[in-house]
Amino acid sequence: MCGRYASARSVDDIASAFGIRDDRIEAVAAADWNVAPTKDVTAVVDRGEGPTLTVLRWGLVPSWSDDPSAGARLINARLETAWERPAFRDALVSRRCLLPADGWYEWQTRPDGERQPHFLAPPDGRLLAFAGLWERWRDADGRALLTATILTGPAPDDLRAIHDRAPVVLPRDLWATWIDDAPRAEVGAALQPTAQGVVVARPVRPDVGDVRANGPRLTEPIEVAEQPPLF
Repeated sequence: MCGRYASARSVDDIASAFGIRDDRIEAVAAADWNVAPTKDVTAVVDRGEGPTLTVLRWGLVPSWSDDPSAGARLINARLETAWERPAFRDALVSRRCLLPADGWYEWQTRPDGERQPHFLAPPDGRLLAFAGLWERWRDADGRALLTATILTGPAPDDLRAIHDRAPVVLPRDLWATWIDDAPRAEVGAALQPTAQGVVVARPVRPDVGDVRANGPRLTEPIEVAEQPPLF
């Protein structure tokens, strides 16, 4: 799964990476090294006029939902079932987005039962793009709430010891296909689990478990003592 990630690049860096013109920058979220569910996140969408930088709330609220609280439970969508889930299938057809990220966090259960957080990021520091879906929900007064979810798939072999799931990281050559009006066959071909070697995992401080914690210090690697096997 993906329950925390970092997205702290400048608006100029993100716009340059995704080829977004200045007049297509609607809004960006603040730099955040500890993005948690229900926070505002920076996203790239295409509503027919080219890639646009905007802000969505993390946790998808289906348009037909009675209230927005459903979003807290829909932060991830499994690529294996997204086409069939009522909450995701319409968005998968026409409301796909990219979520810029520096990396994401996962917690590994150690032999002694303790959970050690890791930061998973590209070894060369390049920007990642998670495959996402977005939705528009309106309240009784017609006010719109724009929300998003991150697609996840089976973790690649080199990450499976840490967690069995991973966000779908799209290669750069598929970014445009993902957000434009591509047919289902092309979308399905692009929607594949993250490949091996895209990121490396490094243990980090447990502070990231506190949603109030923030700053680049959260992503700095730490030394963790090896534990002998229990048996």
